[in-house]
Amino acid sequence: MAKTMINIRADQDIKSKAQRVAHDLGMPLSTIINAYLRQLIRTKEIHFSTEGELKPAVKKRLDRIHEEVREGKNLSPVFHNAKAMDSYLDSL
Repeated sequence: MAKTMINIRADQDIKSKAQRVAHDLGMPLSTIINAYLRQLIRTKEIHFSTEGELKPAVKKRLDRIHEEVREGKNLSPVFHNAKAMDSYLDSL
């Protein structure tokens, strides 16, 4: 398999911490990044952990949205076919 170079910008602190974690796991950071890229290709999903990192305004908005969902507000109905969905959207 041919190799290529990917250049990314990262905060120096993040890069250093990631390299330390990779080293502690006994592998180079490039191996971990390649594993993430393979997972992205395979699953077509991206997962971010934001625990403890949300900005207050974002958390407030998410809390409000969560409450609206709990109360059943601002939700579209469930559609069982495309025609029903189109009719609903046309009615808006």
